[in-house]
Amino acid sequence: MVALNLDSTFRPFPQYEEVEFQAFSFAGGEPHIKIAPHTVIDKVMITHRLCSFNDFGLLLIAVDALRRLDVDHIEVFIPYFPAARQDRVMVEGEPLSVKVYADILNALDLNKVHIYDPHSDVTSALVNKSNAINNHSLVRKVTDQINTDMYIVSPDGGALKKIHKVAAHLQEYEVVECGKTRDVKTGKLSGFKVPLDDLNAKACLIVDDICDGGGTFMGLAQELKAKNAGPLYLVVSHGIFSKGLDHLDEHFEMIFTTDSFKNIEDRRVVQYKMSELI
Repeated sequence: MVALNLDSTFRPFPQYEEVEFQAFSFAGGEPHIKIAPHTVIDKVMITHRLCSFNDFGLLLIAVDALRRLDVDHIEVFIPYFPAARQDRVMVEGEPLSVKVYADILNALDLNKVHIYDPHSDVTSALVNKSNAINNHSLVRKVTDQINTDMYIVSPDGGALKKIHKVAAHLQEYEVVECGKTRDVKTGKLSGFKVPLDDLNAKACLIVDDICDGGGTFMGLAQELKAKNAGPLYLVVSHGIFSKGLDHLDEHFEMIFTTDSFKNIEDRRVVQYKMSELI
């Protein structure tokens, strides 16, 4: 197996020899790739961080380029699966976006699609030959680093199933099952709920798959503090942080994530590389 790392700053499989290529965009915005023509390979792992539809387009044409070099076995590693949160049609007129991406990938007839901590089981069900990689090693690294007694906090019902699997793997921490209310038409969050009346100043580690704007975690942090929580920590598999970190820094002692979406150089974030986790 060799690796075709389409993002030069993302190398999740350092044990694999890398395929040489050139990638660029035409003036019209279309992505393009040129793989070294002398390349003779049997099995390839394509890796890419999909932060835009152009990133997805580059992955698609890379598959075509490899097939034209007679490569029979192609796997892809997509750590953050695009549109995974759009796994239900909430209101009339919306697309089922995750299925759009899945259908395109399925048409390529890939040998395997590896996804890191997908948002829900819907993604794995829609993508053919998918391999969902759990976040257990990430959470273990975080709990080892914090190194204190703590609650593992599920932010909402959607995360609950995965949280209990993490807790079963760690075998050391009690789970606090929290909740929230979201207006499906506006996306506005409200009604954060913590089931315990007194957290006895115990540390709390919120575990989730994605942090985008961070509204869920700020609202939950306020409610946890109102229930006498101790130091708060946040670990998310995919750190988008579209609104920055200042508002989160006000609530959390430390924030942990991976390099699945982008590289982060900020003293407030501990970022683990995918190569350390998979």
